[in-house]
Amino acid sequence: MYAPFELDIPNDLAGALAALANGDGEAVLPLAGGTNLIVDIRAGRERPDRMVGLDGVDELKGMEFGPERIAIGGRTTVSDLLRSPEIAREAPSLVEAARLFGGLMVRNTGTVAGNIASGSPAADLVPPLLTLDAELTLQSAASTRTLALDDYYLGYKQDARRPDELITRISWPRLPRDSVNTFYKLARRKGDAITVTGVAVTLAAAGGTCTTARIALASVAPVVRRVKEAEALLEGRALTPALIDEAAEAAAEACTPIDDIRASADYRRHTVRALTRRLVAGAWDRLA
Repeated sequence: MYAPFELDIPNDLAGALAALANGDGEAVLPLAGGTNLIVDIRAGRERPDRMVGLDGVDELKGMEFGPERIAIGGRTTVSDLLRSPEIAREAPSLVEAARLFGGLMVRNTGTVAGNIASGSPAADLVPPLLTLDAELTLQSAASTRTLALDDYYLGYKQDARRPDELITRISWPRLPRDSVNTFYKLARRKGDAITVTGVAVTLAAAGGTCTTARIALASVAPVVRRVKEAEALLEGRALTPALIDEAAEAAAEACTPIDDIRASADYRRHTVRALTRRLVAGAWDRLA
């Protein structure tokens, strides 16, 4: 049973931002796919006074493939990602995460911005986006700002988005030519399952040296996060099995998993170590 709320349905971005700005002390939430939000409302975790439906805001859709950067609108759905050959070529880890994301109905309605804004530690699209150095455009009726996704999360279910802002755009630089971008989701079944451990990796190399290393983890900390301790071990060096093992150990030590119904903390830490080693080693082999 839902608690009662009002629903605004603007037909453009200006109307949506104006509706969010006119809260007057109310709890006002944006509603796109609703695959997380509606569940939270039914469970009583969210109690909005008013929601702003975004289905009619076409400015939040679309993809742009520029010479240096790729950008997608906040209302881009998971299925939109899977239908794009350009995304498959330029961000393979994001497509792999999309392929394993929920069921077909969820993929058809769930949006990229919604997955980011939900703040779930198990959000599947966030680790790939972190390893792509993604940036978010946060827009309100009064201003527009850009924030690195790496700086967006402040704590469990806490983020830097103001109540009157929308994530209107997600963008990232094109990958270097000699790079590998990959993602692995460990879950209790192959599809439609919450992540036990998620690991995304991007490596770039030149002259036999790792020039860029990005490693991001899901479901093993209060927020999805990069493991900069492990990245620093790899960048500027030729990767050996011993060095990759050291980075995998650093990733395992950096995470702070919990025990829950899906896995124990010890198992999650073990899988972080094993998956980081596997993905980094496999990426380095492909680059070599």
